[in-house]
Amino acid sequence: MPAAVPPPWRTVVISPHFDDAALSLAGLLPALPGPLAVVTVHGGAPAPGLPVSGWDALCGFGSAREAYEARRSEDARSCALLGAEQVLIDHPDGPYVREGDEPAGLDPLLRSLAPGTRVLVPLATNQPDHEAVRLRAQRVLAEAGAPEPWVYADLPYTGHLPEWGTPGASAALAASEKWGTAYQRLDRTHRLTVRHELTLSDEQWAAKREAVLCHASQLAALAPAHGAFLDREGPLRTELIWSAEPRATA
Repeated sequence: MPAAVPPPWRTVVISPHFDDAALSLAGLLPALPGPLAVVTVHGGAPAPGLPVSGWDALCGFGSAREAYEARRSEDARSCALLGAEQVLIDHPDGPYVREGDEPAGLDPLLRSLAPGTRVLVPLATNQPDHEAVRLRAQRVLAEAGAPEPWVYADLPYTGHLPEWGTPGASAALAASEKWGTAYQRLDRTHRLTVRHELTLSDEQWAAKREAVLCHASQLAALAPAHGAFLDREGPLRTELIWSAEPRATA
């Protein structure tokens, strides 16, 4: 049997849910090496017969399957606008996961990547499910002898930091008890260095807004917790990526 051919991607964005890559990185993605893939970890269909989750009901859906089909189609449109291949891990969203289930489908994908592929994972500001995704990706890549993934600020969550969008954002995350705990945990084990920082121009913002609006089914439900996050001068206008170099252990 011939050896499996690694995927051709040069950049792989690990997106916990269908909207995270667009919300967090739609401005920077055109500057990253292609071909590009957006890999959604919670990209699988819910088991038949499950009741609709509270989040999906808040988004207006009457069934779990309806929500999944709509979000998968939204993500396909967004990825097309971003010039990314849509890749879905067959693992349902949190409310539909059986206890003990793990997104194991992510592991062989990460192990199959060609040497030199740049992997991006979420920082996980106040989002435990995002942190679980990052930790799993870091572990699998380390076991495979691959380089450490880079880390992106997941929005709009990191954007609640008052200093977001200023040169002092990283230092503020290192000091913030409210918004910086994920950054601080990662900083204890890795030296974080800003690799890409972008405040979007009006043209870039218009393109990002179009990609984000593809995920329309979730946007209204995000507003109560995140306010006017789609404001022209809001948190989505700034995007940030760090490299993460493991610190030497004693």
